[in-house]
Amino acid sequence: MVGVADAGAFLARLLRLDPALPVRLRPVDGGRTALWARLPWQVLVVRTVAGPGPGDVTVSAGELLAELERSGPALPARRDAQWRWPLPPAASRPVETLPAADLWRIARAAAGTLRDASEHGVAGRAVGQRALRDALLDHVAVLVTPEDPPGAPVEVPQRLVQGLVRMGFLGPSDGSGPEADAQVRVAGRWVGLVGPYGAAWSQKATDLGLTPLGGRPNG
Repeated sequence: MVGVADAGAFLARLLRLDPALPVRLRPVDGGRTALWARLPWQVLVVRTVAGPGPGDVTVSAGELLAELERSGPALPARRDAQWRWPLPPAASRPVETLPAADLWRIARAAAGTLRDASEHGVAGRAVGQRALRDALLDHVAVLVTPEDPPGAPVEVPQRLVQGLVRMGFLGPSDGSGPEADAQVRVAGRWVGLVGPYGAAWSQKATDLGLTPLGGRPNG
């Protein structure tokens, strides 16, 4: 895999969120490799790096990062059975472009709301941290109405914004990097936010059922 630094940055951010996450490697066009993972708040994230990988395999994110850091040639033990989620279709269509500054503002406002509610409660009443977090993640942060062609409004939940920001897919938050807008895309019943360094995807809750595994992972 040529894009070792890019893959390492992706894996390091994953492990800060959950040290036990699996990562799925899939070949894509142009001799590149897509690294997929599912964040703890039910969002799939992907970063595509240069260089061919070992094929469609799932491994431990922690073990893969350790192997990359020591420039080891071996692939960690396969953990294909740990991948239980479908992937969005390869073909998607853009519906809107969102400025990076707006997405940073939305993410920071959510963090501030969570902090204030944790400290002071809601309407004077204490609310559990998990309930607050789940309510914020489910909140529709952006509502996009496609114009060409016209269609039903596309809801961009806070969980997608958090996935893009927490994985570093927008680049630096201080504006020191190049302009990094994100594109809202849809693929079937999937909604994605695609930044310059990666993408976050989610389905409606009714579509998040698990599929029994056979000899191969879903996707």
